[in-house]
Amino acid sequence: MEIFPPLLICALVLEALLGYPDAVFRVIRHPVVWIGTVIAALDRVLNRGPGWLRRLGGVATVLILVGGAVGLGAALQVWLLSLPFGWLPLALLASTLLAQRSLYRFVNAVSVGLNEGGLAGGRAAVAHIVGRDPESLDEAGVARAAIESLAENFSDGVTAPAFWLAVGGLPGILAYKAINTADSMIGHRTPRHEAFGWAAARLDDLVNLPASRLTALLLALASGRRAGAALRAVWRDAGHHRSPNAGWPEAAMAGALGLRLAGPRRYAGHVVEDHWMGDGGAEATAADIEAGLRLYRRALALLWLLAVGWTQLV
Repeated sequence: MEIFPPLLICALVLEALLGYPDAVFRVIRHPVVWIGTVIAALDRVLNRGPGWLRRLGGVATVLILVGGAVGLGAALQVWLLSLPFGWLPLALLASTLLAQRSLYRFVNAVSVGLNEGGLAGGRAAVAHIVGRDPESLDEAGVARAAIESLAENFSDGVTAPAFWLAVGGLPGILAYKAINTADSMIGHRTPRHEAFGWAAARLDDLVNLPASRLTALLLALASGRRAGAALRAVWRDAGHHRSPNAGWPEAAMAGALGLRLAGPRRYAGHVVEDHWMGDGGAEATAADIEAGLRLYRRALALLWLLAVGWTQLV
């Protein structure tokens, strides 16, 4: 257990400095892509028959994924720590499962797109980070979508994997990414996946619960004089979100920036009716995206300080 806090700090620093280079991605893809390949194969093989059998297949899929991730992570961790300076490649491997740098880059691209290419540029950039139909969004909708993605993915892509790395080392962060990837691929209420993806969706809700609350607190604290507004928005609105976790960072971001986020959204031709987060204006702009990114950087700094402080305690 003693290796995990410094491992977290090293992984955070390495990912912030290096990210995941495009050249490496082109050659070997990314660990999440490998996990996705396994999920797709299990979906083809086990997602068959009546609903009860599909649900059992989904449970088996989650057990296979989590068991495989924990086993592989434990084996790699033991092996690497047996080598001289093995903590460094271990931290580098763990860093590939964090998304501090890439999240900033993709959300910032939406601001750049709006500023330089107008609505068309913003829509093209936001299509890379959200599942909703970008052609249905006006400029305010594009900006809100980018800010909502920043808030939610701060929790899912940074705080949650960091938390599980701190708690369980490489096995912990690998298991988390397997669960989170499964939820994104099969955890949908569609005819094909409503039964099969049930276990993945419920487990993803559970493993994201600590990080979503922590992310909301980090965003609120990082907002300085607007901390009270951020916390009030979380208290009032987070529980009304259709997701048990996404509402926490989204409400905190909305309160901190003085915006309204979430609300009704269009996905693949149908409208999802969701509660508004925050009580500010809905007319977000590229400047609000930039303000959100500044808030994100400050909240990340608090997360790093928390990791350092935890290292001192243990």
